[in-house]
Amino acid sequence: MLSDRINNYKKIEELRNSKLIVYCTSDRQNAEANIGSDILAPFVNHLDVIGDTDKISLILYSNGGSTLAGWSLVNLIRSFCNDFEVIVPFRCQSTATLICLGTDRIVMTKQATLGPIDPSTNGLMNPQVNINGQNIRVPVSVEHVNAFLDMAKNDLGIRDSDELKDIYLKLTDKIHPLSLGNVYKSKSQIQMLAEKLLKYHQIDPENIPKVISFLCSDSGSHDYTIYRTEAKEELGLNIDKPDMALYDEIKAVYQDIEKEMELRRPFIPNIFLATSNPFNYSMRRALIESINGGCDVFLSEGVLSKQALPDGKSAIQDNRTFEGWRHENILGD
Repeated sequence: MLSDRINNYKKIEELRNSKLIVYCTSDRQNAEANIGSDILAPFVNHLDVIGDTDKISLILYSNGGSTLAGWSLVNLIRSFCNDFEVIVPFRCQSTATLICLGTDRIVMTKQATLGPIDPSTNGLMNPQVNINGQNIRVPVSVEHVNAFLDMAKNDLGIRDSDELKDIYLKLTDKIHPLSLGNVYKSKSQIQMLAEKLLKYHQIDPENIPKVISFLCSDSGSHDYTIYRTEAKEELGLNIDKPDMALYDEIKAVYQDIEKEMELRRPFIPNIFLATSNPFNYSMRRALIESINGGCDVFLSEGVLSKQALPDGKSAIQDNRTFEGWRHENILGD
């Protein structure tokens, strides 16, 4: 809980001469959470408590989410400070990397990673797949669409305009044209946002196109990991290496949050129901916290139960009783 980490936070503030906010989204299997616009209201509350200050440090752990939410968060935090840095304890992917581009510097541990910022789109026109009897909308990756068309032109050597048109039409059989249009819009938008955010970052302006190109397409896949040596030496980002005193505090904070949110323990209903049927659960799927602002935690709570079906099989029901943000004070009450 926050009370267990409060002394670590105070020490980090002393070491960085800043005010600290911590934001973590779950990558726990079957209990993932993404960066979304719903974070802005709790962030405002924490920032109002901090008030205008010279420097803010944000410890950030996330696999990503909404690019516009990331853009808004950077601008929100910057309205409260003159100097903004992100501290990366471990994973900081996709939109989380986009947030890093809008800082003055990025503090990265040895194990910290950034990643490509090419977005995936998800909307009512996206293709569907059936999983366990449920139709699920499938995100469409900008780079997957580009790779399909590039493969036709570069690997298969197709240059004839009629043949390329047929390939594109074949693609529209699987992906609605409006979804493809959304893909193109998203690619243009992420490049524009990255360019705007990099103007805050201490980077050679001539290097900005290279960084955007690499993060949006040249890295090859969305799960490519960028460690601090590559981020600093090849991309030219302003990377700080923590000394041992700071590293020990960052590691202690991350390990405590990892334990609290059970990030390494998959949420598998059958396993929990083997111990109790029904099974009451409460999952901490995201948290935003600061020394004086307390903790805002995104909770999913409910009851799992296994029921017999007429055909002799069984089905698992997940009766979600609460899902949303809940504020906790420093003692976690």
